[in-house]
Formats: sequence, structure tokens, C-alpha cells
Amino acid sequence: MSRIVVSVQLRWSDMDAYAHVNNVEMLRLLEEARIEAFWRHPAPPADGGWPTAVLDAGPGAQTATLVASQEIEYLRPLGYRRSPVAIALWIGHLGGASIDVCYEVTDLPDTSGTPVEVYARARTTLVLVDAGTGAPRRISSAERAAWQEYVEEPVRIRRRNDRGR
Repeated sequence: MSRIVVSVQLRWSDMDAYAHVNNVEMLRLLEEARIEAFWRHPAPPADGGWPTAVLDAGPGAQTATLVASQEIEYLRPLGYRRSPVAIALWIGHLGGASIDVCYEVTDLPDTSGTPVEVYARARTTLVLVDAGTGAPRRISSAERAAWQEYVEEPVRIRRRNDRGR
């Protein structure tokens, strides 16, 4: 299976009083990566963009996506830096009208083979909704085909009752 890796630039305003990326801003970084990976852009980039970018975005789109749930586990503080972070995305569950998008936020890999730091792992459940009716709609066969290659085991996020096991 494959993962999509999107680089996202940090902003100075992402930092909080503790000198690391604020938890709300971390969710914004995940959103930026998700939009890049799954939403069709009005003017595709020269490289054609991601093959997973099959949802129309913006005003007038036939489909809206609603966040049904989000879960994030912070593994280490992410301080501000000028180089982007890498956000790996994959689909942990492809349902009838919803998808679970999984993430790992890391440093960009370098050519030296140095292991990358993992700052956070997360999962977002998105429900596809008909923009006209507001009702959930089924994932189309074209969307399913575009996303199937990126389905793998869901991200493992430690829960309180998992500690010590």
C-alpha cells in the first residue's frame, strides 16, 4: 500500500507560549494536508497533483465533507522552524459514506538516512455529504478506485486504557 506525503509550511503564528506548535494549529496543518491530498484543485499543478484528489472543492461543489470525529496523539513538541513538516496520509477505513484519514506528522526525510522524528499521529473521520440535501452520500466507484491503493491499517493511537500493556 501507499501513503501520500504532503509537505506543509509552518507559520510563526502556529507557535504558542510554550514555543511549540499549538494543538489547534496542529489540526489546521492536518486539514491543509488533507485538502491537498483529497480535493481537486481548480487549476491542477503542472505535475497533475495527487491521484487521490477527486473531490470538488469550494463554492458550488456537489459534495461537502463533514468532520465526524478527530483524534490526535502528540508524541513530542514540534517547535517552529522554516523548513516544512511532512504529513503522511493514508486511509484507515473506507466505508459506505465515510473515510478515516490517518496521519503522521514528521520531519521531511533527508538523503542521509537519518530517522525522522514523529511529532504526532492522528485520525479524522470524514462523512461525504450531498451539498444540496445535506444528507450523507455514498462514496462513488471512481472515488473508491482512486483511494483504494491508499488503504492500510488504521493509525494506532494509544488510549488511556492501553497504557501499561
